[in-house]
Amino acid sequence: MDVVTSMVADRPVVIFSRTTCCMSHTIKTLINGFGANPTVYELDEIQNGQEVERELQQMGCNPSVPAVFIGQRLVGGANQVMSLQLRNQLVPLLKRAGAIWI
Repeated sequence: MDVVTSMVADRPVVIFSRTTCCMSHTIKTLINGFGANPTVYELDEIQNGQEVERELQQMGCNPSVPAVFIGQRLVGGANQVMSLQLRNQLVPLLKRAGAIWI
């Protein structure tokens, strides 16, 4: 968990993704659409991607991508993020984390 913890530290929004994952693309587009500028780690492009993916799975991410952290807290995957959006809770969460201001 130490690798993932250090990667999300001091960042309002972090998305762990794969370049070939359509749901990761959807979540990145959604969050960018609010004006947030998430830190995105493409697990198939970073050197320690397999290690990070194992840690995400140990944290309960299944599937491992997309995995979204807002305010250094694991929000979850695509289903959880979309549920927050449908309940109008995603924008307030992004605001509290300092990812957006409007």
